[in-house]
Amino acid sequence: MSDNQRHDDSAVRQVVVVGGGSAGWIAACRLAAQAQRSGSPVTVTLVESARIPTVGVGEGTWPTMRNTLAKIGITETDFVRGCDAAFKQGARFVGWADDSPDDGYYHPLNPPAGATELDLAPHWRAQADTPGAQDFAGWVDFQAALCDAGLAPKAITMPEWVGQANYAYHLDAGKFATLLRDHAVERLGVRHVIGDVARVDQAPDGDITALVLADGDMVAGDLFVDCTGFAALLIGGVYGVPFRGCGDVLFADRAVALQVPYDSEDAPIACHTVATAQPAGWIWDIGLWTRRGVGHVYSSAHTSDDAAEAALRRYIGPAADALVARRITIEGGHRERFWQNNCVAVGLSAGFIEPLEASALMLIEASMDAIADRLPRTRGAMRVAARQFNHAFTHHWARIIEFLKLHYAITRRTDTDFWRDHAAPATWPDGLDERLALWRTHPPAPHDFAHAREVFSWPSYQYVLHGMGFATDYAAVAPAAPESALARRMIARTDRLRAEAVQRLPRHRDLLRAVREHGLQVV
Repeated sequence: MSDNQRHDDSAVRQVVVVGGGSAGWIAACRLAAQAQRSGSPVTVTLVESARIPTVGVGEGTWPTMRNTLAKIGITETDFVRGCDAAFKQGARFVGWADDSPDDGYYHPLNPPAGATELDLAPHWRAQADTPGAQDFAGWVDFQAALCDAGLAPKAITMPEWVGQANYAYHLDAGKFATLLRDHAVERLGVRHVIGDVARVDQAPDGDITALVLADGDMVAGDLFVDCTGFAALLIGGVYGVPFRGCGDVLFADRAVALQVPYDSEDAPIACHTVATAQPAGWIWDIGLWTRRGVGHVYSSAHTSDDAAEAALRRYIGPAADALVARRITIEGGHRERFWQNNCVAVGLSAGFIEPLEASALMLIEASMDAIADRLPRTRGAMRVAARQFNHAFTHHWARIIEFLKLHYAITRRTDTDFWRDHAAPATWPDGLDERLALWRTHPPAPHDFAHAREVFSWPSYQYVLHGMGFATDYAAVAPAAPESALARRMIARTDRLRAEAVQRLPRHRDLLRAVREHGLQVV
């Protein structure tokens, strides 16, 4: 047997996660829980520096977080209590289309009614210009009404992970990492090593064999998960995998953030992210149990750091006067490859873009779904896994960048250079102009998205296009009479669901209080 064959047949038994924070501890929990569940002999070690702080932002999640928490064995009650968490039902975009007084729309987490049976977009378009017509999100679904009324997506009588409306969470990123760390070490058997990496040992073929820490300890492994954040210690520092920037497409490269206390203990808690457009960026506003997380994402080419912070403080009002701001640099883009040799980058080491649509934690989850659920058993199988992973996530990053750009590309704002520059077709990703031309006469549909697992699919594109008033003419795809009858039944059902939900569901803060006091039924 040759040395190469022996190497290919070597078992993957020791996985080393380098770096903590949300990315590192999600990775460790997913790997350890999967090994525990399957009876695999794989062991998981997480190496974390005591000197390097985590970024600590990323307060928005996708509904996928419910699956992640269930897979690693954290109850929804413990999560809500431990992470200052609140429920999230989508996002409301204010001032993105034309900055008129009524410029605002929802991107809810519910898909349009009957999404698997019928595309309602042409039916909505046929009546959208009549007096009193609802906007797209309000016509095809009931979730926007819940957000407007400040209502939760579920009641305390519903079990964990189950809601009357689809939902995700808002969370305190620092408390989330602590909850994950404690669960990983105490419940899942993850070995936690505190230390700084002084040297990385490699085999002749380039594989990493061990990390040598500053105190001389050595941590050997078969697979290394790089969760070292912007430092990208392994994927960038060891392997030199190039970084592919997207600053020519998405201009935001700075953020400034504040933690804002509520005025009173009974203040309403928004159950959606609010994204309010600004002259050179946008402000996020996220409600947690005890505070709001508010930040201004902006382009340093279009405004100064001080002006951006001043705009954020004006948005918050007098409550901001005593608050200390945190400034963050955003280097938008991603690695050209994410899995190199026996090292895979997850989280900020893989890439980062502005937090519009909250894709950061979702990408960590998706990465760990691909790694943990199909962990290569041998070093030879790792080559196939790496090719598949790199192909899938190159596609995911491209689609995320395109979808975020869509929010800017179709704006009708011309009041500042930031918005004018974003709307210039020369800054659009390849193919977006062709897709927008198609979508003027045909609504986004499943066959526009050929990848098996799209991160943003046609419902999301429809919510943004129609929410921003993108000019469409669907006369060529006018609905047939039987389809019109089905559409009327779907909208009537949505109207009933809306009325029932508004009557039945509690105020968001009331539900959170009930969860903290009584807990949810464990499935």
